[in-house]
Amino acid sequence: MSIVKLSNNGVKNATAFGSITGLGSMIFIKKLTASSSATLSFVDGSDGVVLDDTYKEYVFTFNNMHPATNTANFTFNLSTDSGSNYNVTKTTTWFQAYHKEDDSGAGLGYETGQDLAQSTAFQVINYGLGTDNDENCSGTLQLFSPSSSVFVKHFIATTNNSEASGYSVNGFMAGYGNTTSAVDAVRFQMSSGNIDAGDICLYGIA
Repeated sequence: MSIVKLSNNGVKNATAFGSITGLGSMIFIKKLTASSSATLSFVDGSDGVVLDDTYKEYVFTFNNMHPATNTANFTFNLSTDSGSNYNVTKTTTWFQAYHKEDDSGAGLGYETGQDLAQSTAFQVINYGLGTDNDENCSGTLQLFSPSSSVFVKHFIATTNNSEASGYSVNGFMAGYGNTTSAVDAVRFQMSSGNIDAGDICLYGIA
């Protein structure tokens, strides 16, 4: 077991989460920007994308994902054949905290309609996105040890969505791709229509 040693200066000089020396660094790999895009795909070895055993953890950041179709869901899937098929079997959980703009509704609860049980379908990251000019979804998806040939592939997503009905929806999704084959590609898309705008960045955690 390795122990990370933090110096007093490292703690004292930390100004933001992740800035403490010794905890690892986010290494930028690739940015994809949507412009009425049907899909955004990150494929290992293609166009500068690294998604292999170089890093044990990868993080995707979503910035202002905006759908072309009202109430569309922002989704993703995994591939084990360099993007020929996005159909990895997944089991997931999904819950949310929400609050409406006019203060008429708020709560916290499990969303059974957004989870998967041994399904190859695209997994919902956040749902009900609005098409108003100021509505969007932002957040992160963590993917752990995608190149492992021993373990299933765990992932965790946290997002916030300005939802079509006027809610702020803080979504929490987690699960695993039930495969011991290496995952070498990840695709993002809306459940209906294109991704009108937004960008996704991929980082490796050193």
